Amino acid sequence: MDAVRLRRVNRWLAQGLSGELADLYVDSRETSAAEAYRSRSRQDFLNRLTGDIRRPGFAMVTAETDHLVGCAFGFPVGSDGFWWSGFDGALPQTIEQLTASGGVFAITSILVQPHPQDEDMARRLQERLLSDHQASLGATLVDPDDHPTLASLRSWGWLDVGEVWRPAGPTRFRALVFPLGERITARLEGLAHDAWTRWPG
Repeated sequence: MDAVRLRRVNRWLAQGLSGELADLYVDSRETSAAEAYRSRSRQDFLNRLTGDIRRPGFAMVTAETDHLVGCAFGFPVGSDGFWWSGFDGALPQTIEQLTASGGVFAITSILVQPHPQDEDMARRLQERLLSDHQASLGATLVDPDDHPTLASLRSWGWLDVGEVWRPAGPTRFRALVFPLGERITARLEGLAHDAWTRWPG
């Protein structure tokens, strides 16, 4: 794993890598539990990737040895807060303020080729993506039935802050945030506890 190189990739390079990224998507799910949320096809992934690439500020970090072994990508959350539409209840004020100031970056996918140290690589990818954008807060939405992903994110310090309902596709998601900096972490820890109480598991 020492030989793994992290590389920042722009939208044009990401488009060129789409075939390899789709292969990585398939590989990263082969050894996981065969639950329904994992059954999304290669084409579904490519469609989502294409949609993300078109978003303003799209960014990707890849992990490479002699081939592609991981990637993380996403985009800045717009100051209009549209990304949070469908949040169940009032969006916590701290998150609302950080969104309005342009300090939130949404990570829409982290893919890692199965490996004994894949969690460490996934963590390195997310940290690099967020630090490159000088984000104050990372954000992601996860299918509530995707227990392995939820467990991994929580173990890395992501805080569960509630549910988001969307009209298309899987309609319900867990909203998680990753605070960068002690001050923001302190402001959000209470919210995470409330979310656990309201929406267990």
